[in-house]
Amino acid sequence: MLMNVRVIVFLALIVAMYKPALAQEQNKEQSKLYMEQSDLIMAETKAMDDARELMVVAANYDTTNIKANFEAGHMHLLTINKELAVKFFLRIYRQSPNYRFDLEYWIANAYQYGFKFDKAIDFYNRYKAKLSTKPGYAGKDKVEMKEVDRRLVECANGKEFVANPKPYSITNIGREINSEFEDYAPVLNPNESEIIFTTRRREGNTFENVALDNKPYEDVFFADKSGGSWQRAKNIGPPINTKYSDSNLMLSPDGNTLFIYRDEGNGDIFQSIKGSDGKWSEPKPLPGIINSSYRESSVSITSDGKTLYFASERPGGFGGSDIYIATKGNGNDWSRVKNAGTNINSEFDEDGPFITADAKTLYFSSKGKKGMGGFDIFKTELLNPDKNEWSEPENIGYPINTPDDDIYFVTSNDGKHWYYSSVRDEGLGYTDIYIITPTEEPKKTPEVAANEPVKEEPKPEPEPVKEDPKPEPVKETPKKIQPLKYIVSVVDADSKNPLDAKVLLQGLKDKTVVGSTDQGNGTIEFSIVSVSAKDYKLTVEREGYVFQTLTLKIAGATTDAQTVNKTVEMNKLVVGTVSILRNIYFDFAKASFKTESYGELNKLESMMRQNPGLQVEIAGHTDFIGTKVFNKNLSQLRANAVKNFLVNKGIDTRRVKAVGYGEDRPLASNDDEKEGREINRRVEFKVLSN
Repeated sequence: MLMNVRVIVFLALIVAMYKPALAQEQNKEQSKLYMEQSDLIMAETKAMDDARELMVVAANYDTTNIKANFEAGHMHLLTINKELAVKFFLRIYRQSPNYRFDLEYWIANAYQYGFKFDKAIDFYNRYKAKLSTKPGYAGKDKVEMKEVDRRLVECANGKEFVANPKPYSITNIGREINSEFEDYAPVLNPNESEIIFTTRRREGNTFENVALDNKPYEDVFFADKSGGSWQRAKNIGPPINTKYSDSNLMLSPDGNTLFIYRDEGNGDIFQSIKGSDGKWSEPKPLPGIINSSYRESSVSITSDGKTLYFASERPGGFGGSDIYIATKGNGNDWSRVKNAGTNINSEFDEDGPFITADAKTLYFSSKGKKGMGGFDIFKTELLNPDKNEWSEPENIGYPINTPDDDIYFVTSNDGKHWYYSSVRDEGLGYTDIYIITPTEEPKKTPEVAANEPVKEEPKPEPEPVKEDPKPEPVKETPKKIQPLKYIVSVVDADSKNPLDAKVLLQGLKDKTVVGSTDQGNGTIEFSIVSVSAKDYKLTVEREGYVFQTLTLKIAGATTDAQTVNKTVEMNKLVVGTVSILRNIYFDFAKASFKTESYGELNKLESMMRQNPGLQVEIAGHTDFIGTKVFNKNLSQLRANAVKNFLVNKGIDTRRVKAVGYGEDRPLASNDDEKEGREINRRVEFKVLSN
């Protein structure tokens, strides 16, 4: 539905009034005003992102405003940064624990999204105990015991998966494809030289107006690869895109049929054929009985074009949305449709099927089975096509799967690359598209056991004299590789008291995540299984403190048990604190970010969001190569780029001051590149107020 002019003007007026707090002062009147503005937005539109930001301001202006704090937390759970909801819910729990019957459930839910599974389990059990004492409670704020039990299972699964991550290298596909808006549903042609995906970006969108959520409508974009690099994505144009929402679903194995989703008939699947001139035909509904009066949301087709897998909410399934299989009858109509069965489908939702090129492996997403929350991606092998028998679905594991929704996963024809969209620390905006490379740790060849007898060819000898038998030499069993325990303790730099923090360890180059177990009391135990010494990136975040990104050289696992302890001291965000943003990279002599910069930028944004009274100076610095004027201008442009990133993410421009110092404030001598000029080329932030 088109957002009308009255609503657009209304939103513009509300945004113009949006003057968030620049300090932690409490102001009940201001809190009430911002809450009313947020309520007005939700009454007139579905622009929850805009309403959420106003409600957060209301909650921070008055931490005793119970309704504002609940809505701020709940809106986070319905949008992004779900783990930030904990702060708002806990404010209520400390003041008015009986505000809502299900309050403990929502606290647990937020902890689950933030990978704090033990705390989530604690609060789910608190809610479960409350529910057990009032089995007849029938209020609207009741969450059924069945759902709570499911969440507890998900948290137990999450702990297991995070402790044993799969060896996946997950890399942002790049700024040529991704934007600061939602980018998702990637599909590729057979040789991976073309990608087609759905986006809600403003730049290049077919229609200048926005939907009721104050975001551009969905459009289908594409990009080509040249010289091994993706070129800038472009709008695929009509007739695929219209004035309203259009989303791609799948590209046929030959690259000539594009399946798309449209809202017609509560959601139907269409197809468009690429002509010899490279243009796409007018999309038409799939022939046959695939589409129904219910929602059909995703599709995948085998290489021979004879079998179709799709998701549908039609009656007769096992849950809300099920995976179905269709085969072609006479002609081109899809006439034989059957449910994929209980081995694939559950009482919960299934969606996003993808059948591999050999038609033997099916990937799909499920909210049931052994998941860790939301949709998780599973894979199953076809055992008997005649009987529709599939192997027990296997969760493909963390870090691909998370407590949030993970869906619309595809593989290359050779299976060497996988693609999907997700909200991750390295993202440019909301959901981004990532390329996944499954990696296997090289096996360390065990040494030959000592004293093992050498076998020789027997030689003819005279009858030996009988002697007492000698004992056979004992064969030593090769020792197993023992994971290296890398224990990180997070403490306050001044008091040395332990701090509960978000801590992640991953390979610096391959980005593979190291398995971890939260030991509580600010201690995380990582289990390193790599047998080779390599560089790792350790990130530590905590509200009220300067986040840290450290590069560490850690030895590999051996046959001996090893434990390495690392203490990370966190500095509070007090006035005058200065920290270098060590992982922000710019194009040569430019102020444009490289893709690998967004992880650090997102941590800076997260720190600003978690600390609403924080004001910072972003300072750009250069080495002395080039003229003084050029360096001054370049450093200012780079500082501006960081500020613009924050402002575009919704951080109030008044909270960020950008200054370019050029070459005037070196940290080291400019005489040497590695130990001097490289160090001097940097971006810093300085706390001005908090």
